[in-house]
Amino acid sequence: MVLGSGLGGWGDELSGLVKVPYAEIPGMPRPAVEGHAGFLCAGRVGDVPVACLQGRAHLYEGHPPAKAVFGVRMLARLGCRAVLLTNAAGGINPGFGAGDLMLLTDHLNLMGTNPLVGPNDDALGKRFPDMTYAHDPRLLDLARAAASDAGVPLREGVYAGLLGPTYETPAEIRMLRTLGADAVGMSTVPEIIALRHMGVPAAAISCITNLAAGLTQRELDHKEV
Repeated sequence: MVLGSGLGGWGDELSGLVKVPYAEIPGMPRPAVEGHAGFLCAGRVGDVPVACLQGRAHLYEGHPPAKAVFGVRMLARLGCRAVLLTNAAGGINPGFGAGDLMLLTDHLNLMGTNPLVGPNDDALGKRFPDMTYAHDPRLLDLARAAASDAGVPLREGVYAGLLGPTYETPAEIRMLRTLGADAVGMSTVPEIIALRHMGVPAAAISCITNLAAGLTQRELDHKEV
């Protein structure tokens, strides 16, 4: 799992927990954003072995795209058979409210870059990966079933990934609504692309922490995120 802004505490709940600081992992970029602790957590949920990243590196911090996905590539190389990504996002869909969970059914890559730009590493995947099922259908069904069993309402929608670090303007939010986006954030898309490239099933869930710019009269603040 990748635990996004404000969600890292779940990693500390693993049984048999072992934590490794990112600083002790060669090549691992260290996040510098509040809410991203920077630890690899390994343990179990019941009988299932689980590895979690408490925080991620973002492109807006200046990391090259290929470097920003080092963490999820590492998880895949460690033997993870599926990866669940989480993030904090701004709600665009007028039916969403703060605190809602949204299962990503697709995404828009509006970051202006891609982690696969440059020479292709054939050991990781092919040059031109298909993105039709980048959000793995089987994992989406499992997420729906788990939410239903737990009695947790689960929204679904399209996530727009933008570079940041500025929040979007009201005009940009209107554009994103026209393009079909239901939520917006500054992460996740590069990781989904990298995992698809490697053939690792992936899914993502956004926690809607605020309504996007122009949908309320309030200015946006990272403390909400």
